[in-house]
Amino acid sequence: MLDAFSRAVVSADAKGVCLGSDELAALRRHVADANIRIDATNAISQNISCIAADAVSGMVCENAGMTQPGGNCYPTRRMAACLRDGEIILRYVSYALLAGDPSVLDDRCLNGLKDTYLALGVPIKNAVRAVTIMKAATVAIITDTNSGPSAFKDISGKGSDCKNIAAEAASYFDRVINSLS
Repeated sequence: MLDAFSRAVVSADAKGVCLGSDELAALRRHVADANIRIDATNAISQNISCIAADAVSGMVCENAGMTQPGGNCYPTRRMAACLRDGEIILRYVSYALLAGDPSVLDDRCLNGLKDTYLALGVPIKNAVRAVTIMKAATVAIITDTNSGPSAFKDISGKGSDCKNIAAEAASYFDRVINSLS
């Protein structure tokens, strides 16, 4: 994974040119939204367990047989594995959001995830549903439409920037969903 600065330099170097005004403007934008990225990532990190637990609980509620003997969330160690996986996905989404680069998500989290779930007999539609719930909760936290006490507060006064960061986070969840589908 390269940060925005390294990516710009490596790209220019590969072309044998200096950084141009477009690249410098993009880096300037990246620096300008860094505090919002950090705040959004903090909001996700502070709520990671709740987001994952709510997503898995929501998915289980929609599929009541999952916690019964023979279900994919029975016994409790399987439920714990679902929670762990949800937290891992959230962690990598937050890494990608902080860096503004989904390559860490692709390389470290999504590479082989579907094959692993298929090999373990995890119903893909249930995993996709849990990720969809995590996406909605994360976007609500970042845009401050979450009603919970630990909702992300846009102290910067840059509501549209928060919406842009939330849309970026949503696109990373869409990557997860697409890799599982």
